[in-house]
Amino acid sequence: MVSDPDERAYLDHAATTVLRPVARDAFLEASTVRGNPSSVHSSGRRARAVLDEALETIAGLLGVPRSWLIMTSGGTEADNLAIRSVPLGVMAKEPARTAVAVAATDHPAVVATARSLASLTPPVQARVLDVDARGLLRPGSVSETLADGAVSVVSAALVNNETGARQDIAALAAAARPHGTLVHTDAVQGAGHVQLPSFEDVDLMSLSGHKIGAPVGVGVLVAKPEVPFGVASTGGGQQRGVRSGTLDAAQASAFAAALRETLAERDREGRRVQALADRLRAGIREIDPSARFTLPEDSPTSPHILHVVFPGADSDSLLFLLDERGVDSSAGSACSAGVTQASPVLAAMGFTGPQTRGALRLSLGWTSTDHDIDVLLSALPESLEKARAVGALLG
Repeated sequence: MVSDPDERAYLDHAATTVLRPVARDAFLEASTVRGNPSSVHSSGRRARAVLDEALETIAGLLGVPRSWLIMTSGGTEADNLAIRSVPLGVMAKEPARTAVAVAATDHPAVVATARSLASLTPPVQARVLDVDARGLLRPGSVSETLADGAVSVVSAALVNNETGARQDIAALAAAARPHGTLVHTDAVQGAGHVQLPSFEDVDLMSLSGHKIGAPVGVGVLVAKPEVPFGVASTGGGQQRGVRSGTLDAAQASAFAAALRETLAERDREGRRVQALADRLRAGIREIDPSARFTLPEDSPTSPHILHVVFPGADSDSLLFLLDERGVDSSAGSACSAGVTQASPVLAAMGFTGPQTRGALRLSLGWTSTDHDIDVLLSALPESLEKARAVGALLG
């Protein structure tokens, strides 16, 4: 078992990337400033100044007014606000808007939240947008779903967290606008890897700190001022009265620092990560010509995620065996509380259960190097042989 972090290959950046030193330093510095940012005394004003600087930085980097930012605990909360609170706010103004629409392959923070709205009074219907074999929205499904004008919010992730498929958000927006439907994108997985959508196209965008090198526990929902919200939490009325509670200046500072570095490096890092991904793909093909890459090379993708299926292998065994040999990776299927489950993403793309056995997601990030690729390619042959032996026993 390889336990030395410096010797291991960390290939699970899509789950969480490595904390950036600039974010850590910003957090530590801001955390020494005492006081509640809402207090009017000198210490409170100093804390407020730290928070204000962070929020101004985040807004400037995203090219939006600061008032558009709603700081959250991460991407899941940001998605919940967009998919739960906004439809309630819209329905209060337009009672006929009784539905939301989400991509079938979206993160559970979007899909499960949409489905949970059926239990409300009055209920909000969840409509699921079909995708094709590449995980891309079917235009006909979007048009049909939005045609009756009942959908308040339509949502699709910029980059799928499992396969890396990249949606055409501008096309989705063009389909939604004639129906007065608000457009949300979960850009958590895409930030730093692909160009973020224009706010001419989207009304709401979710981002998460720990996917860009900030600490776990901070995120943001960017929301245009005209977007109506149902109140998510009551209290002091912070953040447009949507999400009450004392804002965390230290976390906001860390997020701002990570976002600045991430966006500044995006193009250069994109080329570097693409080269690593190309080497990884070629190495896997050489080791196992039967390996099936979920997305073809000409499909719109983010360069940092490579999803592959090894026919006949048992995914859980493959993960365990790679872990023993120093590789941190994922099965690529949705996980809840650390339990690997069947992938609704692959099912939505038309894969059957047997076709998804042996799935592996390898994801790269800002600390990835050729060493990571070397470790994986060295560990894969023996791990794959044993995982296939387990797969044969399981039938």
